[in-house]
Parts: sequence; C-alpha cells; structure tokens
Amino acid sequence: MKRVFLIVLDSVGIGEMPDAADYGDAGSNTIAAAARSSSFSMPNMQKLGFFNIDGVDCREKSVSPSGAFARMTEKSKGKDTTIGHWEIAGVVSEQPLPTFPDGFPRELLDEFEKETGRKVLCNKPYSGTEVIKDYGEEHLKTGALIVYTSADSVFQIAAHESLVPIEELYRYCEIARRLCAGKFGVGRVIARPFEGEFPFSRTSRRHDYSLVPPKATMLNYIKDAGKDVLAVGKINDIFAGSGVTDMVRTVNNGDGIDKTLAYAQKEFNGICFTNLVDYDMLYGHRNDVEGYAKALTYFDERLPELLAMLGEDDILMITADHGCDPSTPSTDHSREYTPLVIAGPPVKEGINLGTRKTFADIAASILDYLDVPGETAGESFIGEII
Repeated sequence: MKRVFLIVLDSVGIGEMPDAADYGDAGSNTIAAAARSSSFSMPNMQKLGFFNIDGVDCREKSVSPSGAFARMTEKSKGKDTTIGHWEIAGVVSEQPLPTFPDGFPRELLDEFEKETGRKVLCNKPYSGTEVIKDYGEEHLKTGALIVYTSADSVFQIAAHESLVPIEELYRYCEIARRLCAGKFGVGRVIARPFEGEFPFSRTSRRHDYSLVPPKATMLNYIKDAGKDVLAVGKINDIFAGSGVTDMVRTVNNGDGIDKTLAYAQKEFNGICFTNLVDYDMLYGHRNDVEGYAKALTYFDERLPELLAMLGEDDILMITADHGCDPSTPSTDHSREYTPLVIAGPPVKEGINLGTRKTFADIAASILDYLDVPGETAGESFIGEII
C-alpha cells in the first residue's frame, strides 16, 4: 500500500511570478515578509530543503537537504484558492473565474432576494472582519443578509447566528450556489456566520460551496481506481466533494494537523489531502505579518510529528496554492510562485527539481507514484526522486 500526504499551506507564496504586475502584485513575496519577523523560525523545513528552492533567499540554505524540492509556477489565469487547488490536482484554468469589483448585478441579487425572502446589504468588495462591524447592526435590525465579495471570485454571505441559524445560512448559500452559474459562476459561495455584540466576531462554522471542477482531477482518478481520497479541512468544499471518499472539517491549523495525523493512524491506500487555511484567512488577508510568522513557526514545530507518521512507502508533499503577502497594502491574494517540499522513506535526498511549469506536475507525480492512470496538465517528476 502506498500513501501520499499532500498538505497545502494556504497562501504561502515564495515570490512574485513574472506576470505579477498584471495582477497588481509586483514585489509580493509572502515568505520573505513573514521571515522579517523575529517570530519566524522554520529549522525543520530548512533541513528538508525549503530554503534551497529556486529564488528563496530569506534564510540560509541547507548544505545537505534531506528532502526533494521545487519552485512551482501557476499556469492558470488567476490567483485564487479554487483554481490553485484545481491546478494542484491536475486541471489548468485557461480563463479566470469572474470577479465583481463593483458588486453583483441587480439581476442576480433580485433572484437571490426572491428565493431567500431576505433583502441584501453591502454588495461590494469588503474585508470580512470590517463588513460585520459596518453592517452587523443594520443586519440585526432589518434581517437583511450581508452579501459581499473581494478581489477573488467569491459570493460571501454573512449573518448573525442568533438571527439566522447556521443551517438556514447554509441553505441560503446553496441557493446562491445554484444562481451563481454561467456569467455569474464565481469560484466559491462562502457562508460567513458571526456572533456576539458589536464589533462582533466570526465563528468557526464557515462553509464553502465551490464550483465542480470542469474536468476530472487526480481525486477522481484515484477514487475510480478503487483507492482512498481523504480530504482534511476545506478540500472537500473546494472540489465540491468530487472524487472524495472520506472527509473531515477543521477549525484551525492545529486541528488540521491533528486530523491528518489521525488519518495516518488508519490503513488506507491513496491520498490524504489537507488544507491549512489560517495563513490566508487569519493573517494574509488581515496584513498580520507577526501572526503569519507565528503560524509558520507552529507548523514547523509540528513537522517532526508529520514526518514520524510516514511508513516505508509513504510520501509527504508540502505546497501552497497562491500567495497572500501580509506586508503589502493589498489584503488580497498575490500572484506568486509556490513551494514544493517532498519527504519520506522512498524519496532521494537533496534533489532540486528546479522551477516547474505548472502546479499540475504534483498531480501527475502522485498518480504516477500510486500507479493510477489519468490525464493531467502536468509532467511527473517521480522518476527523479524515487
């Protein structure tokens, strides 16, 4: 039995891509920004070869890295979570998902209000923490839903749990997901529940409703081959459940690591795919350099546990889906290269796989390692590291 543990450090970019300026992200470098904090420490990732990756120069390189490593290039047109994960799973998006910098058109909102029976507040790009401060009290007085977006392809609905029970909010999101199709086909509809009194606080019961990927991903191929696809965190949501055989949700990065370790204690044959979202959600989007650095340090402190869980035929891959530089004026995702670090008993030490042409090389390599047939947009590097 072969197992692959694929962990996405959500938004941990490693430097601007050549077309970053086209996305308003010239100069972005998420890992370098975090490394400037005195709270940043990643000695275990350093040993694996993280700082040996092409272009990563914010810490000393390992003289004898114990893992293999690469710099990953996003080939898709965009910088959001959905298409980043789709590309990791083998599907390149030639067209960006639609965004709504001026808010959603009345045509869409009229249908949404009609089906939910509630009016809409805000309808503009907004910070998730600020929008509940500015519209939370009006929401409680009127019963109208707070609908907002961002620079990403998202339709977000915020509601106070005392007014809109969580299952009702989820039902509203399901309505929005059905309506957000075609020209309104945003990558994700997101439930953003909050609680308490002004200035309010968001709860952990966020839920994402994604588009189904436009074609088969590595998850579908692995499942169709009779193997296991275990989803930790928002992976199941990102792929709309397509290709997943078992899933667990998480409340934070620590919980995500714990649940990955719990899956490792079970016998399975296939992939455990984990997303650790705190870097993006709690720190990148809030321009919190210190928090971002501490979160990376925490992951590094727990990395030995992840390495210790690996059996003789297990591989651990650590990557990211985009950047979110917490030191720039922008609070949105950034168009950056992403890291790939690979470890495990079968992996040759010190192999630099260079700069890859697409995230989809990860999918091609995982399918290759698991002996699963499937078409992806990438090329396998397994022969170079095993």
